[in-house]
Amino acid sequence: MDIDQARTFLAIAAHGSFLEAAKRLHVTQSTVSARIQNLETELGAQLFVRNRAGATLTVPGRRFMQHAKSLVLTVEQARHDVGLPSRYRATVRIGGRIALWEAFLPGWVGWMRRLAPDVSIQSEIGFEEDLMRRLVEGTLDIGVMYTPSHAPGLIVEHLFDETLVMVSTRPDTRWPGDDYVYVEWGPGFYARHQESFPDLTRPPQVVNIGWLGIQLILANGGSCFLPIRMARSLIQAGRLYQVTSAPEFPHPAYMVFPRETGGEVLAQAVEGLRELAHQEQIASAGTRPTGD
Repeated sequence: MDIDQARTFLAIAAHGSFLEAAKRLHVTQSTVSARIQNLETELGAQLFVRNRAGATLTVPGRRFMQHAKSLVLTVEQARHDVGLPSRYRATVRIGGRIALWEAFLPGWVGWMRRLAPDVSIQSEIGFEEDLMRRLVEGTLDIGVMYTPSHAPGLIVEHLFDETLVMVSTRPDTRWPGDDYVYVEWGPGFYARHQESFPDLTRPPQVVNIGWLGIQLILANGGSCFLPIRMARSLIQAGRLYQVTSAPEFPHPAYMVFPRETGGEVLAQAVEGLRELAHQEQIASAGTRPTGD
């Protein structure tokens, strides 16, 4: 068994497809098939059931999942630790949605640097699909996101609830107008948004992240929905106004990490996120700033 076989196995498990795994690994589909065939021969068990819908794990495949992740993680950690300066005892790799890198995750990095200055931190921005894939592959330790999926060997834990509010560059805005920017906050937001604004036609501007929505309305005027956590400083500075007549939508944030946390450092990192999430929940329960 070699590392390429384990990586290929995890890529298929993450994407549910031999073809998609081949694209992600930058190899041919025949190479992917050959690696899995050799792996199944070595293990003496069938790992995937292939059909028109893709590839699903068999019972032996699910059992092998944690072993494959451990193998890849061990190699990745060894590769990183060899070049890690001696003053660091370990590394934590964390990835999150860009909106969560607004104050919350930087606050966690600061918390880790204070309490564990001998731990190296690798920080990344990503969307749910890539974050979950990296977690399944074992190349990411913690993912912080809004719409996680479930995978064997991973824990999905609720962190805190964002509150999405409508903000505008004008204090007199009441409802979405021609300069409204729709931010794709996920299927839950889409459903509640449709229910609240059933007569709203497709907005002329659609963006996939809140940060981009902010840039567009600050540059050109307009309104969009943002987490109050992101909008608070801009409201206090008088650059944005909260549309108090608009509905507010809950938007839960989650962290995802391996069921087997892999030791004290990762356990400490997870506990730090819990602590800061609790503080964020308390802050969100307080008085929210408005444009009045």
